[in-house]
Amino acid sequence: MAADTPEPVRRLVAWTKPDPIGAEVAVVTLERDRLSAVGTAIGSDPEPYRLDYELTTGAGFVTRLVRVSATGEGWTRNLELRHDGRGNWSAETAVTADAPLAEPGGDVSQFTGAIDPDLGLSPLFNTMPVLRHRLLEDGSRADDFLMVWISVPNLQLHLSPQRYTHVREAGEMPAVVLFESVGEGEDFRQEIQFDADGLVVDYPQIATRIRPAEVNA
Repeated sequence: MAADTPEPVRRLVAWTKPDPIGAEVAVVTLERDRLSAVGTAIGSDPEPYRLDYELTTGAGFVTRLVRVSATGEGWTRNLELRHDGRGNWSAETAVTADAPLAEPGGDVSQFTGAIDPDLGLSPLFNTMPVLRHRLLEDGSRADDFLMVWISVPNLQLHLSPQRYTHVREAGEMPAVVLFESVGEGEDFRQEIQFDADGLVVDYPQIATRIRPAEVNA
């Protein structure tokens, strides 16, 4: 979002996901240095599931609350993840009925110092670090982060070191940021396209924006 935007911007964005097959839609409210969102995704691996989430940040796009609910055939699990703004996390989980999945949650003490959550397969969760560190603006630089990665649909928590590097600022073409997983044994990197508000346009192998249809007068 442009730094001089005085009023909140409300966006509805949707993406298709190629592998595993799925889709996601989110309503996002962007302010000068914070955002909130509610979204729904569907996935197909390891079985069909629906995912509903709620995200709230404080100043500086620092996450304060994430709620996620995953629902499959005969089962539901919920995760509430809170951040105190000083690098400390707490998590509550709930499970209804057995599912062929690992247990949700995890040891939050390993996440001390992490600022951002990263919901598996969701392009929305790349927005916070990109806006906070102004990675859509001109100037070549890289920033390393520790993320609380939420795997789906089991809602387990994992520590995920990641790196974001500015490649191209927004203009006539979308901005580009290079994403890399930099944990031990990790070898995943993709150039992600963002619009001027910091929302993903194209994330190869993960998600591609569904653009609104043009309406003829």
